[in-house]
Amino acid sequence: MPSIVVDTGPLYAMADRDDDWHHRVVRFLERWRDELVVPVTVLPEAAYLLAAHLGPEAEMKLVQSVVNGELAVEELTLQDLRRALELLRRYEDARIGFVDATVVAIAERLKISRILTTDRRDFSLVRPRHCKVFELLP
Repeated sequence: MPSIVVDTGPLYAMADRDDDWHHRVVRFLERWRDELVVPVTVLPEAAYLLAAHLGPEAEMKLVQSVVNGELAVEELTLQDLRRALELLRRYEDARIGFVDATVVAIAERLKISRILTTDRRDFSLVRPRHCKVFELLP
């Protein structure tokens, strides 16, 4: 089954009906059935944002979706951390951040070229090793 790596933004947007990306993300997920791979680094960031802005119930729903198998959590390897550090150094002026760097590293390791994200800037800047550019969804 083809896979999509999921960044923090869509996880938040799904829960927040007032978010500018909410309807786009929900419509996208209603149509696509590909496996959604969430880097382990994305979960605490998304959980924090959900709890801080929408409350503990929203945070629990995210965790429940992982428990239910709706999201596949991908752990970091030492190789991923090395690549993330390389990306942080290479794109230091752009300040892509650790979480985005790990999203890229995991996508590269798993040879996934599609990223579900609301962050067009960072993922458009990065030149992945395994494909010409990332396909940014939705």
